[in-house]
This record gives sequence, C-alpha cells and structure tokens, in this order.
Amino acid sequence: MSSPGRFALVGNSLPRRCGIATFTTDLQQSIEKLPPHERCGIVAMTDDGRSYDYPPAVCLQINDRRFEDYTDAADILNRARCKIVSLQHEFGIFGGEAGSHITALTARLTMPLITTFHTVLERPTPAQRRVLGEIVEASARVIVMAEKGRELLRSVYEVAAGKIVVIPHGTPDGAFVEPDEAKCALGFAGRPVILTFGLLSPSKGVEVMIDAMPEVLKSCAAAVYVVLGATHPNLLRDQGEAYRNNLVARVRELGIENHVVFLDRFVDQATLLKFISMCDVYATPYLNEAQLTSGTLAYSFGLGKAVVSTPYWHARELLRDGRGVLVPFGDVAALGSETAALLSDGPRRLAMRQRAYAEGRSTIWPRIAERYCALFESTGGSARWRHTARKTQEPRADRRVSQGVRAAPIGHLLSLCDDTGLLQHAVHSVADRSHGYCTDDNARALLLACAVERAGESPLPETLTNRFAAFVQHAWNPATKRFRNFMGFDRRWHGEPGSEDSHGRALWALGECARAGRGEPRRRWAAALFAEALPIVENFLSPRAWSFALLGLDGYCAAVAQHADSWGMRELLADRLLGLMEAVESADWQWFEEGLAYDNARLPQALIVTGYAIGTPRHLRAGLRSLRWLMSLQTTAAGCFRPVGSMSFGAKRAVPLAYDQQPLEAAASISACFAAWRADGDDAWLAHAERALAWFFGDNDLSLPLIDLDTGSCRDGLHPDRPNENRGAESVVSYLLSLADMRQLDRLSTARPIQPPQLTADADGFA
Repeated sequence: MSSPGRFALVGNSLPRRCGIATFTTDLQQSIEKLPPHERCGIVAMTDDGRSYDYPPAVCLQINDRRFEDYTDAADILNRARCKIVSLQHEFGIFGGEAGSHITALTARLTMPLITTFHTVLERPTPAQRRVLGEIVEASARVIVMAEKGRELLRSVYEVAAGKIVVIPHGTPDGAFVEPDEAKCALGFAGRPVILTFGLLSPSKGVEVMIDAMPEVLKSCAAAVYVVLGATHPNLLRDQGEAYRNNLVARVRELGIENHVVFLDRFVDQATLLKFISMCDVYATPYLNEAQLTSGTLAYSFGLGKAVVSTPYWHARELLRDGRGVLVPFGDVAALGSETAALLSDGPRRLAMRQRAYAEGRSTIWPRIAERYCALFESTGGSARWRHTARKTQEPRADRRVSQGVRAAPIGHLLSLCDDTGLLQHAVHSVADRSHGYCTDDNARALLLACAVERAGESPLPETLTNRFAAFVQHAWNPATKRFRNFMGFDRRWHGEPGSEDSHGRALWALGECARAGRGEPRRRWAAALFAEALPIVENFLSPRAWSFALLGLDGYCAAVAQHADSWGMRELLADRLLGLMEAVESADWQWFEEGLAYDNARLPQALIVTGYAIGTPRHLRAGLRSLRWLMSLQTTAAGCFRPVGSMSFGAKRAVPLAYDQQPLEAAASISACFAAWRADGDDAWLAHAERALAWFFGDNDLSLPLIDLDTGSCRDGLHPDRPNENRGAESVVSYLLSLADMRQLDRLSTARPIQPPQLTADADGFA
C-alpha cells in the first residue's frame, strides 16, 4: 500500500463505473491540485469478484463482502496517521445488512471522520436507520449536497443541526460556449440537441423523453435526443440489455429512429464535456422524487445548460426560481411542450444558460475542494468534534444547534469590557483600546442582557449590565435630545450628535429594558429615558432608525400603559416603512429601498412585531412578504444561509454579492424569523432561523466555523477566501443574541404551536 497522505477518501474510484466513483475521483484530484499539493489517497471499495486497474491515487482496496478488509483498513489508516478520513456513503456499495460492514471501519478510526451522504432515505428500514445512525455517531461532521438532505437528517434521523454541513456537488470548470462547434465535431451540426447522460437504468425515465419526442418534433423537426451512457453494471449483471432493447423498440414503434441516438459507452470527462457542450437542452426526466443528488444535473447546470427536469429533490432545489424548467413526473405532454418551447426560444434559453453558468461558478471542483479542505482543517484542528460525537445523541428537544451550547459562553465578551463599558474592536481576540467605545455596541449588549432575562436564562453579571446601562445613560445629551455614539478610550466623546441609527438602537435597548430589565428601578429608568428620547425620531429620515425605534416601542408599550403619543408614533413609523415599500416594490424586488445594506432583516421585523401587536394586517402582511423575499435571497442553491455581503451595500436592485458576510445579518435574520413565526406559526421560519444560526457553526460558503464554543468569541465575518480573524463587540454580541433567540424559539416551538392572532380585514382586504 502507498501512503494515503493527510486525507484519505473512502469510496468507489474510477475506473469502476458509477457516480460515486466519479465523484470520489474528481474530489481527490481537485484536493491534490490545491496548494500545498499534498497527497490525498483513496481507499477504494471493490465489488466482490471484480478487479480494476486503479490509478496510483488508490492506496488501498476493500473487498465489499470481506468483513476483515474493513477492520484491516481502519488499522492501516490509524498507523498512517491520516489527519481526516472522508467517507463517501451510499447504500449498496458496502457489505453486510444495509451496508453495516462499513461501521467496522468507522468505529475503529482514531482520527476525525467526516461522512458525505450521497443518499438520505426518507423511509429507511430499521437496519438502514441503525447503520446510518452509527455512522453519524462516529462522524465529526456529516455533509449532504442539498438542503433536503439536511432536512431529512434532522427530521428522520434526529441529527444535531450543528453537525450537518451542506456542500453542493462539484462541477467541471468549463468555459461558457455555444454548442455549434461541439455539434460539428460530434456529427450533429445544425440540429437542436436534447441530451441525457449517465448510467442507463429505468429510474432515469428515458422512455418518457422518448414518448415526448413526437411533440417536440412538431415545432422542431430536426431535433435529436441523444442518450449517452452505458447500462448500469448492476442492471447489466441481472437483466443484460433488456431495458436498452426495450427503449430501442419503443423508438422504432414511434417511427423516430432518426431523432433518437443511443451511445452505449462510459466516456471520460473530456469527452463528456464535449457532449454537454453540444446540447441545447439537458433533460432529466427521473421517475422518483427521492433523488437527493444528481451528478449529471449538477454537471449540466454548472456548465450553463438549459435544463428541463422532473421535480425530484435535487432538481427542485437547484432549478427553483426559474433557473430551469420543472414538469410533473411521467407527464409526456408537459415534457414535450416545455422542451419544444425552450428549443424554439433562443433568448429565453440563453438567459437561462447564463444564469445557470453564473450560479454554477461557486460549485466548480476547485471551489468545492477548497470547502472540503477547509472543513477537514477546521475539524482536524480540534478533537472536540470527534470526542463529543456521542453527546449529540440526546433527547429530541436538545438536538438543535442552539441547544448544543446550554449556557451562553461569555468569556470573550467579558474580555472586551472594562469599567466604562464594551470596547468596540479586537485584534484577533485581544481587545483593541485604540478605537474606544460606541453606543451602538453597548446598546446591543444591553439588549443581550434583557434577552436572557426575558427568556428566563442565567443572567449576565449584574455589574456588567449596569455598565451597559450607564454607558447608554451617559451617551444621552439632554441639550440636543440625541444620543452621542463614539467615545475614545480617554472617555471623550467624538462627534456630536451620533447617527440616527445609533439613536434608534439606543431606543430599542431602552424599550426592551423597560419590559425585561432586572429590577423595577432599572425598568423605570429605561422607560423614562425612552419617553424623553422618542419624540425626535419623528424628524428622522433613516428607515433603520425608524425600525429600531419600532422594536423599542414594542417593549416599551408592553411595559408602560399605552398613551396617544406612543401609539401614534408606532403607526406613524410603521406607515412610513410601508410607504417606502409600496413606492419601491415590484414582483422581483419586494423591499423598502432600491438597494440592500446592513441589518436588513430589522426592517421587516419592525413591521411584523408592530402589525402583530397593534392589529394592523397591512403592516404584518408587508413585513412577512418582505422577510420571505429577503430570506429567499439569503439562501443559496445548496440551502445554506448567505447574508447580504457588505461589498454590495447600496447597489441598485442587484443580486447581492456574497462577501463580506457579517454576523450582524445572521442575528437580525434569526430575530426576524422568530417574530414571523410568532405571527403566523409557519414552520418555514424555524428552518430559516436554524440555517442562519448554523452559519455561525460552519454551514456557510467556506464551511468554516466563526465561533469558539469555549469562549463565545465570534470572528468578524467571512471574506471570499478566509474568515476575518478579528473578534469585536458587534460580532460576539450578535452571536450571543442569536443563541438566546434560538434557545427561546426552541422552547416555544417544542412546547406548543403558536396560534397567530385573528385579525380582521383592513383597507387592503387582508385578513
């Protein structure tokens, strides 16, 4: 055996013919191409009775039926001192009942195991459930390639959310090209080409596309359907070429022999890319929705092809929002008409191709390999995941990410505080005194103190909360009726007054403190200062300042008997936000401004809590609609949370850029989704909130955690290639606020469903 290197991949390998073999080989080669070009070996699963001319990358073989091969392989990997073992799991490639032999390997490993589940069954047999559970327990992290996989692992197998990472299927790094040149080279010049490729088997639904061809030919008389791929080895072993022969006979019966071409071969990647390049429409007419991952779909979409597909799980996620065309399972007429429509509409097809290609650039194999390596490095660098794997198997109510940390870790927060208040910035994890303090951060910290009080959790130290409150009090300037914001380490204020947004944020903290502050004296102090600082907001122009004030009014009005001034201010500010939205909103831009900026989710949250509290459906409806749009925009095709990056702040009606991603946006999204769930009881908000929290734990574009579980520190964000290693006040408070919100949401959603209020219709007819 050759040395596996730092990382070892366990799975099938080319030249064995199957999707797992192709995936494992592509991943291995892509990892080795990344600097510093270290060896990544493959432990190849070999089906009993077969032999393959494996490449040098295969350092070890396991006969799938020989139990002792699995235990021997574990011993060899342990002696080689690999840093990470990455298991590619698929039912059917391991021996024993439900593939149970593989657990003999996973249970013996002394290094962290990371498992990629290529299939997650919705209705497993008891044996399949047991085997998958044992693999999960042995794994430091588990990877799925679609959001549906995460959903099934959570709901069916009760896997802790913090253990699950979504990394999409990789795609080749090919150029965006027109199909004409490849058509000429492959003998299809001048013909509209529909393509399906991959190992041939009945589940692929090729017969449905064949039956649809007469409809396609009515408007595209020269069209040809190319079926590229050898028959699946298992089908060939059991039934020979009966299925292929039936398809050929079907073509003859329909009289379309000149329009359907079968190419019975397993091609290398270079040849495959030529075939994908030449097609005008790629078709995946699969017959069963329970297809979690399709490598052929990922390849075609990533290379910029217009796709017509049935709505199996992977396709439903990847092709949503017009990124492709979905037709019902087995619907010949719909498949034919939609395919013909795409072939006949060049501009539409080009637009769909360009969008697919742009989306697919984040999933090219070099990027996917970087994400795997980042996950390997972060997991291998800490033994905590491996040694605490069993601790995730607790009662169901404790399975969410938020329940993985039972008490808010405040060590880092304490390190940023002194007797004045909370310092703004840190250099790595060390407080940076040169930038002093700000009201924004101390108000957020006061919000945190109130949040844990309101949730009935262990409170922050009383001396700490007093300092945050004292800072807000000192920031108030009674002469100008405004809050100051920036203070140097020498306790001198810089700039007078502070921004409208910092004033609004101070009001928000005061309103919450009036509702949930510890002790009656502090609540009375907060209510009095809130009442004094509120009136000037009527003159403000910032939508975020209005929103923060509305969030503060929600707490203040719950604590203080409502009077005309506070009630009138709530309606005034909410109507202003609604007016902005009505002036700007369109079918594809359901927002308040022409661009997105920071703390975005606070705008819909303000409308939701206001509409819910005062019974104005027009506000509630607009808040829910805009938040739903925002969360869709902040969810990647792979299903992970991607906050609006600061690089795109202010860009007019543009798809937001991915970087820099900041904890503030995740915290705002969680809080807004909590408010939305309380308002309408839709569990989709719980899923959105979970995704946003999982972003802190590593379910993000870089697959890297931002937080330290021991100290509670949080990195300041994600750059395109790395996290920001500084860990300032805004980030740590955002993380701790997110934990507090999610733990409270967990308790409420587990205890009972929220019944939304029965609101009567108002002027817009919404009830």
